[in-house]
Amino acid sequence: MRFVVSTTQLLKKLQMISGVISSNTVLPILEDFLFDIKDGKIKVFATDLETSMSTEIEAESKESGKIAIPAKILLDTLKTLPEQPLTFSFDEKNFGIEISSSTGKYKLAGENPEDFPKIPTAEDSSEVEIPSEILGRAITQTLFAVSNDELRPAMTGVYFQLQPDGMTFVSTDASKLVKYKRSDMVSKDPASFIVPKKALQLLKGSLPAEDTQVVVSYNSSNAFFNFSNTKLICRLVDAKYPDYNAVIPVDNDNLLTLNRIDFLNTLKRVSIFSNKTTYQCVLNISGTELKVSSQDLDFSNEAFERINCTYDGDDLEIAFNARFLIEMLGVLETDEIKIELSSATRAGILVPGQVEEGEQLLMLVMPVMLNH
Repeated sequence: MRFVVSTTQLLKKLQMISGVISSNTVLPILEDFLFDIKDGKIKVFATDLETSMSTEIEAESKESGKIAIPAKILLDTLKTLPEQPLTFSFDEKNFGIEISSSTGKYKLAGENPEDFPKIPTAEDSSEVEIPSEILGRAITQTLFAVSNDELRPAMTGVYFQLQPDGMTFVSTDASKLVKYKRSDMVSKDPASFIVPKKALQLLKGSLPAEDTQVVVSYNSSNAFFNFSNTKLICRLVDAKYPDYNAVIPVDNDNLLTLNRIDFLNTLKRVSIFSNKTTYQCVLNISGTELKVSSQDLDFSNEAFERINCTYDGDDLEIAFNARFLIEMLGVLETDEIKIELSSATRAGILVPGQVEEGEQLLMLVMPVMLNH
């Protein structure tokens, strides 16, 4: 069995799905790509049993067949070869593989394609279409706030809420929370599910630059993302998402408006001098001035800076973990941001100064105890 394929095209497609493959797997077959050759096309699959990806590539082949090829050795070889047609030949009895380039030959041992795990199919599923630009934006705005705490599985993914009045994407790690809503994207069938972090990282990296419709199908156990010859399938997080609306404070009488980049750069500088356990930065707000300060008593380090701002409310002193604020400000894109505050012990809410039509974005950050 043989087929001919372009080096750069194959490398590009394999790199896109190779992130699925785990390096410390128990099953050797999971370190392989499954090649399925049929009708002049190759479908390539990769899986770690939780997440699977597949893509399609044109090839010259008159035959049909399957082979499992070790991913690392194949990728390492393709990275060093210039653009040219590569000929793959393999023996369907002993799974030996020979790759022929214009200057040489490379032999390696493949594995039995029948041992490759079955990829889940979208049975009893509902589906909705989301433009890739909006889906990519939703992932970017929420992914950084996902928890890594395996003891709280519900928080280890992004919560998708599909409703007739809009789509909401939520992530939280109990210290920070992001709620991103699109009222211009609706689903006639209400549904909600939690998509794990790894799958969304892979999805974000493989969404095309040009705007494409992503067909999102889902059932009780899996979600399926299908776009431009690429499919991503992931097992959903089997847990109940916490009631996130209950923790969002509603009566925030103090409103601080300031330049996002100025605030971000100030925090980056001042936090260098903060305690490396808490990263505590204190905000002192009065009139048209915000004072940002931090200290690390163990090393006698301290710093403060002043920033001009617009403030409507009572004078307030509140402390936050600077790293959380830096993450949030790095994801927000507007020149101006608004921070809604009520007291030193209640969460602060960050919202962008301007949003696109049909878009709502809210970021919540818990304060840290002031240590005087």
